[in-house]
Formats: sequence, C-alpha cells, structure tokens
Amino acid sequence: MTTPTPTVPTVPTAPTSPIRHLVIILGDQLSHDASALVDFDPAHDVVWMAEAMQESTHVPSSKQRIAVFLSAMRHFAQTLRDKRWRVDYIALDQVGHTGTLQGELARAMATWQPAQLVMTAPGDWRVLQALQATAKAQQRELSVRDDTSFFTTVRDFSAHIKGRKQLRMEYWYREQRQRFGILMEGKQPVGGQWNFDADNRESFGKKGPQNLPAPQRFAPDEITRQVMAMVHKVLPQQPGELTEFGWPVTREHALQAMQDFMVHRLPLFGQFEDAMWAGEPWLYHSQLSVCLNLKLLSAQEVVHAAQNAWQKGHAPLAAVEGFVRQILGWREYVRGIYWTQMPGYLDLNALDAQEALPEFFWTGETDMACLRDALQQTLRHGYAHHIQRLMVLGLYGLLLGVQPQRMHEWFLSVYVDAVEWVELPNTLGMSQFGDGGLMASKPYVASGKYIQRMSNHCQGCKFDPAQSVGSQACPYTTLYWDFLRRHKTLLEKNPRMGMQLKNLGRLSDEQRLQIQETARAHKATH
Repeated sequence: MTTPTPTVPTVPTAPTSPIRHLVIILGDQLSHDASALVDFDPAHDVVWMAEAMQESTHVPSSKQRIAVFLSAMRHFAQTLRDKRWRVDYIALDQVGHTGTLQGELARAMATWQPAQLVMTAPGDWRVLQALQATAKAQQRELSVRDDTSFFTTVRDFSAHIKGRKQLRMEYWYREQRQRFGILMEGKQPVGGQWNFDADNRESFGKKGPQNLPAPQRFAPDEITRQVMAMVHKVLPQQPGELTEFGWPVTREHALQAMQDFMVHRLPLFGQFEDAMWAGEPWLYHSQLSVCLNLKLLSAQEVVHAAQNAWQKGHAPLAAVEGFVRQILGWREYVRGIYWTQMPGYLDLNALDAQEALPEFFWTGETDMACLRDALQQTLRHGYAHHIQRLMVLGLYGLLLGVQPQRMHEWFLSVYVDAVEWVELPNTLGMSQFGDGGLMASKPYVASGKYIQRMSNHCQGCKFDPAQSVGSQACPYTTLYWDFLRRHKTLLEKNPRMGMQLKNLGRLSDEQRLQIQETARAHKATH
C-alpha cells in the first residue's frame, strides 16, 4: 500500500442544507465494516472523528497508547477520504479545540445540522454517557448500533447470565463454541475435551526460549511520525516513551501481523503461554489485542484463521484451543461483564484494599527483578503479555493491597490495547478480586516461587522467593502469606482456597508475626 501524503485534517465544506446522518467513529471503531457505516451515503452523510485531550488525560495515557490510537485514527480517516467520503476530522492540536469529545460533537452538530446521529456502540461507559447527553442537549436522536466485530452481543450475555447464581467463563465459552461451530465435531469438542490448560503451562527451562521468531514490528510512516511529534510537543509529560514504536496502525499491517502470528508463534503459543523470560517481551504471544480492540481485525476472522491453522496441520490443537478461548471465550465474556455491571462495577472493592499505587509503577525503578522487567517493558512498548499483567504486575498490587481503582487506572493508562470494556473487568475483577468473585472463582495469589517456576527472573535477584522474612525475603512471598493472614476469614468461605489456608495454618504464631512485621516494613518503603 502506498502511504498517502499526510495533510492537516480540515473540516469539509458544510452543505447548504442539513445532512441525514452525522456518523460518529471513535478511536476503537476503525473498521470499514462498522455497523455505523453499513448504510453510509456519501451524498447525504458525514463521518465525524475527533481527537480529544480529555481522552488522553482523564487517566495519564502513555505516549505509546496515545500514538497508537491517533495514528490509527488518522490512517483510517484517510482511507475514507480516498473513497471520496466526507470526513470531519478534528485534530488534538487544532486551533479552538474544546478539549472534549462532547464539546467537539456539539460544534459539529451546529455546523452540519444532521437529522440524526449514528454510531457503533462504544467500548467505554463514560464516553457513551457523554455523547448521549450531548445529543440530548442538542435535541438530536442518537442511534447506537451493535458492534458486529464481536461474535456476540451484550443481549446474548444478558440472556446467558439470567437466573444464574454464579457466573463462570467456561460455561459461556462452551456455549459459544457450540453456537458458532468453532473446534467442534458435531456437538462434541474436537479432541474430546473443552480446554487444554493442562498442556499449556510449561516454562522454558534453564536454557530459556530457543530460536524465538523475530518480532513483527512496523516502521512509523509519515502520518505516524507526525502523530509522534505532536505527542512529544503537546503531551510531553505523559508516561512512557516512543523511541521503539512499531505497532500496526492500518488494516494492511494488522492482517500482516495476524498472518505472522499464525505461522511463526501460534504453534508454540499454547505450550509457553504462561512462561516468562527476562528481556523477552514478545515470546510466542500474538500482540493482536491492539488490532482487535481498535477493530482493525474482527474477532471472527482471527478465530477462523487460528482454526484454519489447526485444520491444515500448521498448529497443534492445544495451542489453537488456548488462543481461541482467549478471544471467543474470555474477551467476549469480559465485555458482557462490563456492560451488564456498569456503572457500579467501577466502585467495587471487596477486599477493602486502600494502599496507594507505588510511584515506581511509573518509572520501573525497583529492586524486584520480575517487577522491574515487566514495568520497564511496559513503559518502553506499551505492552506486557497476559501472565505478566496477571501474575507479576497485578499480583503485586493485590498482595500489597493497592486500591483496585488505582490499579485499574494504571492499566488503562499504559497499555496500547487498553479500552475500558476489556481492561476494567480484567484488572478490578480478575486481577484484584475487587468484585469479590464475579469474574474469578478465587483470588489469583501466589508466592515468589510461582514466578521462579515460570521464569528466570529470580536468578540474580537480590530477593529469595523461598524466604518470607529477613533482608533477603522476596516481597511476593512475604506479602503472599500476609495476604492470606489478613483475609483468612473471607477466604475460608472459598473452597478453592483450602490448600493455601491449610499451609498458612502450619505457620507458628511467631512466624506469622515476623511475616506481618516484614510486610509492614515493605509497605512503608514502597
């Protein structure tokens, strides 16, 4: 594809008479198949897209995240202009910018006088409320259409959970496998089982990962370089850096990234999906979540590509099933949780965690080797794979007792794939157990020995995962036992925590007191 010559976004000439539809396209809706565009008429409709300072600063978004969204938006807008569609595009640094989506939408309605506003359902409750309020204030109807880049609708999820006392992703996932015929032989799963988790928990061993495929990265073109320059100029204080920017920001690059994963990483993805290795951010992970969440790819085409790889013998069933479960199962499940539980979900704090987020989460400066590696990688690339997010970064926040809302804000700030519908349930619910078990059947807690088993981070680290007290005690191990001690009464009600609480019971009163004091000392300095 020849990169179009970038131009400063300008407002097309307003019509002499009102238009039919002002079609709102948000930064996570960059698909030509978006439901808002299905009946677009270039003669009577206008696409409206706006960059807004509030969307980059309501949480302190990282430079990588801002650049991904804005570059992808500008590339998408250019593809619409290439079709000779009218596009009203508002740049972040445009003179007279109100700073908010709602302020710019109000201005656009005054300019275009549309009979109706049309949009695909957004991925953020706050944004939906703001745009609905703006439309109402301007006495314009806002038609919100289903997001067809997913397999299912929120209505499907609402029907699934109706009457259930307990929600579990596994049951939802099986229903969708059957409904859409994914990895099925008639009514039974291929291979005779629904998931292959037991086959997908290997570590790399002492030698580490061998012959890793080179990461698929994309050199910034002129449009992306303009965005990066603007981010440096307008938002210089935002966290992170842009020196190694290489994310796909076009449909063409997203398709290349998907093909690269299917060929080079999917075959070993399952086997090593929970493994970590210092200095290796990519490993066998797909890095396709950013493409999926921007809608440069649809869930359907990614899942079908993975299934096709298995059918052709290019990837083993365990790897393909593990990958499919993340998209058809988990991704659609957390979306349903988000939209059926908001807005109250955002305020949940079942463990009454009140600690502040440590400052080193914004710098990566910590003596804990695993945490330092994950944080510095995150700030450099805007990325960490799922086990780093859950069992290094999230685990530390959970064990330390950080307020889940602060963890949520940090995760939403730093990751290029972070849109609130997927990030909030994964962080507040799955990672921090802030919802008390709605998302996860138990708190995902472990000592430093888990990280030692799944990585090489503990080699050369100043802390010993086998020790819970003393100057060499691993903070994860200390805080793990202290977490169990602090929440023992609550956790005793959970049958899945029985073994861990039994091990806690083997500690003497003196050991518990020493752990408590060591944990208190760690919190005081972090």
